[in-house]
Amino acid sequence: MRVVAKFGGTSLGSGERIDRAADSIAKAVEQGHEIAVVASAMGSTTDDLLSEISFETEPVDRAEIVSMGERTSVRMLKAALNARGVDAVFLEPGSDEWPVLTDEDGEVDVEKTHERAQEVAGSLSNVVPVITGFLAQAPDGSLTTLGRGGSDTTAVMLGKYMDADEVVIVTDVEGVMTGDPRVVEGARNVGEITVDELRNLSFRGAEVVAPSALAYKEGNMGVRVVHYQHGDLLTGGTQVEGQFRSLVDMRDEPLACMTVAGRAIRNSPGVLQDLTTALGASDINVDAVASGMDSITFYVDESQAEDAETVLHREVVDQEPLSSITVDDGIAVIRVTGGQLPNQPGVLSEIIEPLAAEGINILDVITSATSIAVFVDWSDRETALEIMQKRF
Repeated sequence: MRVVAKFGGTSLGSGERIDRAADSIAKAVEQGHEIAVVASAMGSTTDDLLSEISFETEPVDRAEIVSMGERTSVRMLKAALNARGVDAVFLEPGSDEWPVLTDEDGEVDVEKTHERAQEVAGSLSNVVPVITGFLAQAPDGSLTTLGRGGSDTTAVMLGKYMDADEVVIVTDVEGVMTGDPRVVEGARNVGEITVDELRNLSFRGAEVVAPSALAYKEGNMGVRVVHYQHGDLLTGGTQVEGQFRSLVDMRDEPLACMTVAGRAIRNSPGVLQDLTTALGASDINVDAVASGMDSITFYVDESQAEDAETVLHREVVDQEPLSSITVDDGIAVIRVTGGQLPNQPGVLSEIIEPLAAEGINILDVITSATSIAVFVDWSDRETALEIMQKRF
């Protein structure tokens, strides 16, 4: 197998842990596997360096300072591998073989990075490259960075461009957990999780794999998360399934909109639960939910609108905070999925403004960590879909 193994800061946080990392790499090499290594800064080195910058700095100077953590890690890990009889070299920006290059706009230069990564991959049968994570090289040769979580991005990106069979993220957790083990008692490891599920968790605080890294995940390349104490790069942990996809998709059938109004619904515990439970008990699937201070809106298949209205009306009559229900049908939903949409400033205006220019009324917009759903009149669906496809 060809494997890219990324070791996070915690997994390289001491000499003992560097020894453990080197042992796991040497074991995989001994078994005949081709291994490329991506190393983060040891422990909290990057944060420590950043905290010491109390003066104004140019971006290049700042990048040079914070790069010292990764530069130290690759030298330590390379030396530990050599001590075990493994032929290893360290690669950092400025090296002739350095693979991660950016363009004039600071974005990864896909063509040049792919070419360099292939060159590195060509030597894997003879040597283990230990590559600085997080760092990149600009067209003028200056140092730049890939941002927070950049070592994960380096690893998955190089895995893709080096035609790796698997990328292994070595970190300080057993893999993806059912909950934060520091908070939730009985949290356990999840054996498998999809890219979309993990991206949503990562955007909302799960510090397992950087969401920017998962954008490089392709279906034919495995990504796995393992604990640094596991000691085996090739087994265990959580397998990330599927691949990243960015798409614009329109629901084939129209929806109906059920709006339940009431006094300060948002401050009334259990109302949303009661309403969704009642719909579920009647086998009515809810496509989306939007809420305000005095209302909750359910989007259901138009064919189930009459049944849904009956169910919700019964709840309105029975529950004191609720006052009435109204129904609107003939609604289309178009979803944009993928990328870091809600984290891109102005992305909503890029949807709303061209739709408004065409005279299309937007009935609702619902966003999540990785998608935006736009609700419009059914008669406007084709025009709205075309506009959003052109943008995304």
